[in-house]
Amino acid sequence: MASQFYPSDLQLDRAFVARAMKAPYLEQQEEYDLVRRYQQKGDAKALHLLTAAYYRLVIKVASKFRHYGLPLSDLVQEGSIGLLQAASRFEVERGLRFSTYATWWIRSAMQEYVLRNWSIVKSGSSATQKAMFFKLRWLRAQIEGRNQDLAPHEVRDQIAKALKVPANEVETMMLRLGARDQSLDAPAGGEEGDDSIGSFLPDLGPTPEQIVIDRFDGQKRSAWLHDAVDELTPREKLIVERRQLAEDSETLEQIGAVLGVTKERVRQIEQKALGKLRQAVLKRAREGRGETRELEYA
Repeated sequence: MASQFYPSDLQLDRAFVARAMKAPYLEQQEEYDLVRRYQQKGDAKALHLLTAAYYRLVIKVASKFRHYGLPLSDLVQEGSIGLLQAASRFEVERGLRFSTYATWWIRSAMQEYVLRNWSIVKSGSSATQKAMFFKLRWLRAQIEGRNQDLAPHEVRDQIAKALKVPANEVETMMLRLGARDQSLDAPAGGEEGDDSIGSFLPDLGPTPEQIVIDRFDGQKRSAWLHDAVDELTPREKLIVERRQLAEDSETLEQIGAVLGVTKERVRQIEQKALGKLRQAVLKRAREGRGETRELEYA
C-alpha cells in the first residue's frame, strides 16, 4: 500500500517514526466507519486513515522482537502486513476495538517472520514449538530470578512443566537459542585468523581415487551386461531392449502386438531373460574378480 506513513526504502528513520506517532487517534465509532468503508466499498482512503492511526502499534510490537537480532525495518514491514490483514478481517459486529484485534495479527506476522529468518535451521512449526521458542527466554528469566540456586537441569524441568512439553525438547530449543548461525567463510581463529571455519569441515564426497574406481567398475559392469545381452535369443533381446534399455520403454501389450503373443507371455519371457542376464553377469564377475559379487539390474 502506497502511503506517506510507510517507509518505501524500508529504512525505519526518525521521520517515519515521528509521523506514525503524530497520527491522530481514532474513536471506536470512527474505526467502525472506516472498516465498513474499506470492506464494503473498497475505499483505499479509509484503509489509509485506519492503518496510519495504528502504525505506532506496529512499531511498539516490533520493538519487543528486536532482541532476535533482525532488522527493525523488516519487522515493521511484516507487522504492517498483519495490520492490513486485520483491516480485511475485522468484524465490527463483535464490538471490539480495532487495536485489540490488530495486535494479534501484527504479532503473529512478526513471529512468523522471526521463525523464518532467525536461523537457517528450522525451529519448529507446531503451535507448541512456536510457544516454546518465544516464551522460553522469558520463563527462564522468571524462574532463575525467583531462585538463583537452581541447577540448569532444574530450570529446564520447570520450564518443561510450565510449557507442558518434554524436557528434552526444552533442552534442544535452549541449544538453538544459545547459538546463532555462523558463516562458513568467517575466520576460525577470530578476525585475524587465516583459515575459515569451512576449511576445517570434512569433505563427505567421494575421493578422487573412489571416483576413478567407481567409473572403472561402471564401465566393466556395462561391458559384462552388453556381452550378456548378446547371448539372449532374438525374442528375449528385443523384449529386454524395448522394456529395460530404451529411454521410452514400451508396454507389455505393445510388445505383445509386435510379437503376436499375449502381454502375459511377454512378461514371462522378460522375467526369464532377466534371470539369464543376472546369471551371465555374475559368472563374468566371478571370472574377472575371483569372487562373487551380487549385482542388481532392475
